[in-house]
Amino acid sequence: MTSARQLYQYILKGIKVYPEKEAQAITFMLLEHFMRLRNIDVLVDRPVPETTAQPDWTSIIERLNNNEPVQHIIGSTEFCGLEFRVSSSVLIPRPETEELVRMVTRDYAEPDKNISILDIGTGSGCIAIVLARFLPHVSVHAWDVSDEALEVAKENARQLIADVTFAKQDMLNVTFPLPGNIVQFDCLVSNPPYVTYSEAENMRPNVLRFEPHEALFVEDNDPLLFYKAIADFGIHHLKHGGKCYVEINEHFGAETKKVFEERNYKNVEILRDIHGKDRFVRAIWK
Repeated sequence: MTSARQLYQYILKGIKVYPEKEAQAITFMLLEHFMRLRNIDVLVDRPVPETTAQPDWTSIIERLNNNEPVQHIIGSTEFCGLEFRVSSSVLIPRPETEELVRMVTRDYAEPDKNISILDIGTGSGCIAIVLARFLPHVSVHAWDVSDEALEVAKENARQLIADVTFAKQDMLNVTFPLPGNIVQFDCLVSNPPYVTYSEAENMRPNVLRFEPHEALFVEDNDPLLFYKAIADFGIHHLKHGGKCYVEINEHFGAETKKVFEERNYKNVEILRDIHGKDRFVRAIWK
């Protein structure tokens, strides 16, 4: 394969488990990562020098057809314009979560002293790191219960030069004193586990087989478990007027809103994502 178009067609033809448009996007991601070939290079059929080293495309295509996420093959993904390392220890950041980050950055864009934000269940660190980069005047903390996830998050923070204080903490069993000895925060943000196990049968194999279940699923008999824990934590550890932002299961919007209202949070809102689905709840502690 001596040209960008030939290479593109070879990879695309080999991918069998994805719809055509998704397979095309995956092919372009692979070409960009491994060969530094862009969409325009394929369009103009740019020659590939014979001396250019190429990866084992057969192996890569086989991994894709085994439903391994392309982000794991590449080892990274883009989130809010930044490149994040990912692995099977963390969820692959989704576009919807970018919207969650944008809400927080809009609400805290004005410089203010002593603003502190806590990202609960940080995973790859994507939320905390983007907030630290976009809001340099804010003190950002991030917790996760997984040692492996924290390792990935800390590496991402180092690579992206983001000032985030990470700590191991289980939101369902918070230990005191709190990491960093901070008693109260101005803002809590979280994308907690919210998919019920009964919904798993409708999920794609690349998610079910390669992403951490503890970061995805909750029991069907208590789907709001993490929201209750976050709301309860905020009662004692959010400052007056502090805000809480959570990503939610679209099927439990009203129920999640009620969790916060029952605990006397004010201005509780359900907000929709780019697809028009109930995806976030924002609440104020007063």
